[in-house]
Amino acid sequence: MELDGLPASGALYRRALLGVVPGVGGRRGADVPGLELAVGGVSVDQRHLADYDRVCGFRLTDRLPATYLHVLGFPLSLRLMTSPGFPIPLTGVVHVANRITVHRPVEVGERVDFHTYAENLRPHERGRQLDVVLVGSIGGEEVWRGVSTYLGKERGGPRRDRGDRPAPPAASARWRVTPRVGTDYARVSGDHNPIHTSKLGARLFGFPRPIAHGMWSKARCLAALEPRLPEAYTVDVAFKLPVPLPSTVAFSASPNGAGWDFALHSARDGRPHLTGSVR
Repeated sequence: MELDGLPASGALYRRALLGVVPGVGGRRGADVPGLELAVGGVSVDQRHLADYDRVCGFRLTDRLPATYLHVLGFPLSLRLMTSPGFPIPLTGVVHVANRITVHRPVEVGERVDFHTYAENLRPHERGRQLDVVLVGSIGGEEVWRGVSTYLGKERGGPRRDRGDRPAPPAASARWRVTPRVGTDYARVSGDHNPIHTSKLGARLFGFPRPIAHGMWSKARCLAALEPRLPEAYTVDVAFKLPVPLPSTVAFSASPNGAGWDFALHSARDGRPHLTGSVR
């Protein structure tokens, strides 16, 4: 389905909230929908890009950060995830992993065509998870691809025995993450899930206080590695425990061949928030 333009995120979140009201929300599908959404000629607002760069710690340049293209095309994926019959409800969904492949740099003046679809619905010990794929192309050439893995929790799943956690690696930087990170990133990303911006919203979904967006955490780590990134690469992350707001986190990175391994831990007790790699 070709859309005339990117949908408005606010209306989609309202639809998602209505979807959990008994008697209002539709039935969930048993499989991923056979639906692919597309939109052409998406341009970049330079002021929005600069705002995003500041929130996430990137340098102010005309080259788009890899994670910015996720934000640029996110409303299209959001439209897919709120479509009738989508198997996992958006409210309360957990973003557990994200992989981005940059085939070549994208500059601010280029227009991007996006298409998105879901695949690989599979059981998980705590529910079901699937992948939402977002592809960015310019002139018919794929230049960027993002795969977001989402978990829909279901009651009755077994709890994992975490055992003893390994000691976190030595920190190369410490960052203070304030509640403003949640509201600022919501503004620049369009992801207004209340678990990131509201104490009440966070408590409704089982969090004692708001938590940082996973994609902010990934972007902040990538910004720390920005001077060392090649022209083309894949950055893969697994989101572990949420980053509560406020808190202090410890970033670590080490070279691995031609790439990097990196991680984000709690500076207080070493609990893991994110692990990732650049290859």
